[in-house]
Amino acid sequence: MTYAELDASLGPAVAAVPARGTHEFARQLWSAWREGTAFVPYDPRLPGPPAAVDAGPEVRTVIFTSGTTGQPKQVGLTAANHEASALASAWNLGVDPGDRWLCCLPLWHVGGLSILHRSAIYGTTAVLHDGFDAARVRESLESGEATVVSLVATMLRRLIDAGLSEWPALRAALVGGGPVPRELLEWARASGFPLLQTYGMTETCSQVATLPAAEALAKAGSAGRPLVGVELRIGAGGQILVRGPMVAPGAADGDGWLHTGDRGRLDGDGFLHVEGRIDDVIVTGGENVAAAEVEAALAAHPAVADAAVAGRPDPEWGEAIVAYVTGASDVTDAELLAHCRERLERHKLPKAIVRVAELPRNAAGKVVKAALPH
Repeated sequence: MTYAELDASLGPAVAAVPARGTHEFARQLWSAWREGTAFVPYDPRLPGPPAAVDAGPEVRTVIFTSGTTGQPKQVGLTAANHEASALASAWNLGVDPGDRWLCCLPLWHVGGLSILHRSAIYGTTAVLHDGFDAARVRESLESGEATVVSLVATMLRRLIDAGLSEWPALRAALVGGGPVPRELLEWARASGFPLLQTYGMTETCSQVATLPAAEALAKAGSAGRPLVGVELRIGAGGQILVRGPMVAPGAADGDGWLHTGDRGRLDGDGFLHVEGRIDDVIVTGGENVAAAEVEAALAAHPAVADAAVAGRPDPEWGEAIVAYVTGASDVTDAELLAHCRERLERHKLPKAIVRVAELPRNAAGKVVKAALPH
């Protein structure tokens, strides 16, 4: 559907709306935008409407963060935020009048909703799916319907498992929500799949850095350089700081920068490397260990499909490092530990390895560590 087709049928202004991938949802979004009403998409699985929304006069969209590290919070985004984000994406990816951006991400998260905003601003087409269905997404890609798609790594893996083999019209596949495992990067290079790793958050109206497909392996682990209009720097404790017109009003600290809560670094070429959450640290034997560093070491093993690391109470160490891995069915724990020993200091090695069928993830593809088995 194109947004020109919606203009004549826009309904009355709305506020809180269950987010479903339907034409009616798109009509409600643009009705609210035209009427100047704050639009609040929410997870339709919730037992009731969201709590009272605090939206300023300039706010056009209120989105609740994923809540992986605590209670979800409200983020109010303005028209200027959405327009700046769309412009930055356009400079990065380019815009073709015939673009058809496939949206199979949750529309109550910024990664999904931003596809509707961008397509409307560009005057191009959004292809809406009501949730992710591997067979349906595969059909859209293989038929040539989609020219751009946004995914998380878990979705891409499921598409590969479903037999994805061609994508004749696809020019860009943005993959966010966390680091992309090397096996997927290698598959993309070998098959010619246009995978672009990306980094962003609700407070920045989606992506602020994107890695071109051609550099996916050369800069493995990087989210790319900042997009047009985005300033990035690394603050105290290695925290990633962001500034730019896409940052939600009120999200920045007193110094004028958004303190993301993510740890990272900028390499000598200006590429951003995200190294996990600042507060995702395990204190074991008096030493601080970043869970993301251990996860990266495990994920580097070719037999490991996915990995997460958490601290568990331990009478000797205070917290013990416990690793949760998927895949690696033909590799022993001893072999995995030997692999980690080549990459990590001794105190960073897992004390236990738990095999799981899959990691618990929220709708945005992020691991929910509180849901890992104890």
